Amino acid sequence: MEKLHLRGLLCGHSPGEIAEKRQKNPKGVETDLCATLYKYVKSLVGKGVEKIENWRNIAEWLEDAGYKTKPSAKLPIQDGLSENSKVNVTNITFENNQIKIGVYLQITVPLPSELSIQNLDINDNNGN
Repeated sequence: MEKLHLRGLLCGHSPGEIAEKRQKNPKGVETDLCATLYKYVKSLVGKGVEKIENWRNIAEWLEDAGYKTKPSAKLPIQDGLSENSKVNVTNITFENNQIKIGVYLQITVPLPSELSIQNLDINDNNGN
């Protein structure tokens, strides 16, 4: 439940909106947040004695502490996949009531003229 509440807050939903989506009592969700999640985050980011003025503080504090990930590079695909693109199924297994399908995917996309390979930052290994 705490993970669901945290996801809701990080997606910009208020405790009242989270309660509505989960069909719960808004006061109950707020109580749960204060009793657990808010304490965990305050401890994690070193703000144990500070008061949470607003639920938005949670996302802000986590971002300030470096917990926000950098979005991946996005390339515009204008005319769909090129004829050089390949999709191959490499393996299919059945285990524990699950089907696992291994896929090799190669997509060839031309870069727009204003975008160079040096600006893509695809191999950013900083963990951001």
